Amino acid sequence: MILDSSQEHNPMQLFQQWFYEVDKTYPEIEVNAMLFSTIGVDGFPKSRIVLLKRFTWEGYIFFTNYNSEKGKAIAQNNKVSILFNWAVAKREVLISGKAEKIAKNLSEGYFESRPEGSKLSAWASNQSEVVSSRKVLDDQLEHYETKFKNQSIPKPSNWGGYLIRPDKIEFIEYIPLTGLKCTITYELSSDYNWNINIRYSVN
Repeated sequence: MILDSSQEHNPMQLFQQWFYEVDKTYPEIEVNAMLFSTIGVDGFPKSRIVLLKRFTWEGYIFFTNYNSEKGKAIAQNNKVSILFNWAVAKREVLISGKAEKIAKNLSEGYFESRPEGSKLSAWASNQSEVVSSRKVLDDQLEHYETKFKNQSIPKPSNWGGYLIRPDKIEFIEYIPLTGLKCTITYELSSDYNWNINIRYSVN
């Protein structure tokens, strides 16, 4: 794998290239789906699929209910990992870092762009909480439909975005017909520069 000079110093450049290459070449897959892992409040790791909504030079942003199981896990231990498994492209990206809430105005801006149904669902659903029946959710949804009828729907205070600031990023590419894989590892040093290591190994 050949890196240009910008990719040698900033893994986000390489992530951007891979992300858009996979998205363009394989439009049938959900390129922004990522396996998001936390250490739960019970001390055990837990993983679930969430959707990447934005990425910047600072990191990776997704949105959720802050009172959800993953929100509570982050509040207790903000060390997390995410995995993009683009199997059809024979590529993976594994990222470790720390999650933090983004600014309220940024969450509000994204919330405003969501469809009305999604906004109402954010109010009606207490994510990860057990409800006695589907009717409970339907009644909640109907309540908020009435409450916000003919007016803009504000962002709930317990809903918003997280930014995952990476400390380590691994790019893994499986080389066809060889049984080999190439792994490019970036690790953030104490002076906030990225150290890079490239290795080949048997798949």
